[in-house]
Amino acid sequence: MSAITDLSVTIADGGEQPLADYAGKVLLVVNTASQCGFTPQYAGLEELHRAYAERGLAVLAFPCNQFGAQEPGDAATIATFCSTHYDVSFPVFAKVAVNGAGADPLFERLKRAAPGLLGSRAIKWNFTKFLVARDGETVRRYAPTTAPEALRADIEALL
Repeated sequence: MSAITDLSVTIADGGEQPLADYAGKVLLVVNTASQCGFTPQYAGLEELHRAYAERGLAVLAFPCNQFGAQEPGDAATIATFCSTHYDVSFPVFAKVAVNGAGADPLFERLKRAAPGLLGSRAIKWNFTKFLVARDGETVRRYAPTTAPEALRADIEALL
């Protein structure tokens, strides 16, 4: 399987961004939602971004409306929410599907590389996190219940 850096993703305005732009960085890829019980994790994700961006961490958020319709807004609404409530400065990309026939290729690749509990590929809820090494290979999947702060040691090991 090739590295995720050979994929492109859709940015909030509908354009495309090659993940090759993040080559050589440690990535934390998260499916997010603004009306979820885990939404306060945006604050922890921002803390990780601010603490480690200069050392090579990139937090990448992908809003998803597949779990309880907890991300119903359009790109502008999501961006406003993230900036006004959590002062998010990391990229928030276009809304994606993470499961099913229309799942974004990035999440298909992440799920194959880092299956969930008992080998499950499906993402179970918002704020599932994937840690990707500098070489573009997925290292680990974290459950939605895992607070961003709990990832610090794993992130530091890759930086």
